[in-house]
Amino acid sequence: MRRLLLPVSACAALLVATACGGEEGGQAASAEDTTLRYAAVGAPAATTHDPHGRVGNESDYLRFAMLYDVLTVTDENGAVQPRLAESWEPATADLDLWTVTLREDAAFSDGEAVTADDVLFSLNRIQGKGAENNGRLSVFDLESSSVVDEHTLELATRQPYAEVGVALASLTFVVPEGSDDITEPVVGSGPFVLEEHDDTTAVLTRNDDWWGEASDYRTLQISAMPDPGARADAVASGQADVAGSVAPTAAQQHDGSEEVQVVSRPGGVNYPLVMNTDTEPFDDPDVREAVKLALDREQLVDTVFLGYGEPGSDLLNPQEPFAPQAEPVERDLDRARELLESSGHGDGVSLTLHATNAYPGMEETATLAAEQLAEAGIEVEVEVGPPDTYWSEVWNVEPFYLNSLGGNGFVDFAQMALVADGPINETGWDDPEWEEELAEALATEDEARRHSMLGDVQQHVAEEGGYVVWGVGDGLDLTASGVTGLPTGPGFNRLFVERVEVAG
Repeated sequence: MRRLLLPVSACAALLVATACGGEEGGQAASAEDTTLRYAAVGAPAATTHDPHGRVGNESDYLRFAMLYDVLTVTDENGAVQPRLAESWEPATADLDLWTVTLREDAAFSDGEAVTADDVLFSLNRIQGKGAENNGRLSVFDLESSSVVDEHTLELATRQPYAEVGVALASLTFVVPEGSDDITEPVVGSGPFVLEEHDDTTAVLTRNDDWWGEASDYRTLQISAMPDPGARADAVASGQADVAGSVAPTAAQQHDGSEEVQVVSRPGGVNYPLVMNTDTEPFDDPDVREAVKLALDREQLVDTVFLGYGEPGSDLLNPQEPFAPQAEPVERDLDRARELLESSGHGDGVSLTLHATNAYPGMEETATLAAEQLAEAGIEVEVEVGPPDTYWSEVWNVEPFYLNSLGGNGFVDFAQMALVADGPINETGWDDPEWEEELAEALATEDEARRHSMLGDVQQHVAEEGGYVVWGVGDGLDLTASGVTGLPTGPGFNRLFVERVEVAG
């Protein structure tokens, strides 16, 4: 196994360093020496080097996106684009076998060519860690997949599946074949290479042998910072160039500033209330509907997002190209009380809503939602858990909690969380007829018809399911003056920062 074992230096540990090895005396660095300092969401205690296992930090995902090539990516509009994979075409009329052709000019940073064997090994490793990564790639039948030649492989799917390009997007980090144990970093073939790291900060340098267009900046410094206020302050004080996922209050504070720019990612924030339909009282659809009707969605958007967003209609991803056009759910307290009465809860319901402050506004969402639900006779106690343990002890464990789903593609999410035996079916959604409709849509080659069918199945989940998507907010990042080109697309698009430009 090819490893890259690196020491930690004081330069890597200090966010205040403008550029390690830069000019002395505070002189402006040349473009060749420019550093992009990125303060990203992340708790140092949760740092990992394994891109295929459980990853709880956005700072780690950002590092992996720059170190390892992925097969495909989504663009600013959510459309799939080639990356390491040049093309993916159905090899059968049934859409259950796909030919994937790789770039021929990709190489790992140790000089070894990236081959189809490396790719298939990586996909198998990702699928083998499904219990840790939410069943990523579960749609593929990798035992029936094979390497055709050095730059071609055939991927089998477990069912007819027309959205293979989406399934291969963004998180299919490719490592060298034989990299079984990644407790320490291994070489990648991405636009940067790792120079130094500790649990808080990683320093990456530009990979001048990468097949893609060279980055504008030489060094990328990623710091894991769990507090959104601290991330915003780092940019405002000149200690960082980018602050990822800041609070709307920080965006308001710097709106119109010449020194700090606000970058919006439309629909990038989604904090749904998750109700487990297997658990009382959420096994009763009337109770679920009562919860949905009891919320004042406009007030939530105005309070939590400070207007940087839109009230929701319970669609999991209303920004999806095929999402149906639906009006926000209007509050109806009288109807909510009637539903509770008819379901045997005329005296009210007592619930515990779990939340965390991992992302800006999650705790505020829970507090305000509890106040609103109380007006319909749904008494809610809010329990706020620390970010370090929330995603392992609360998420997909408790029957009522807040999740963070900003920008997740509906198709991939449906395969993981909405089929009855999905690896993270957190709402206990079990509807065989709905699953048949989803499967039929995914087996439809004609894109327009497939998208129409996918819109219908998404609408069904919105009306009957256990997700309360009360609103979607803009993802909000801050950049220092002179930083341009920060990605603003959905989901993991924001991680691919190699095209960001930094004034020298």
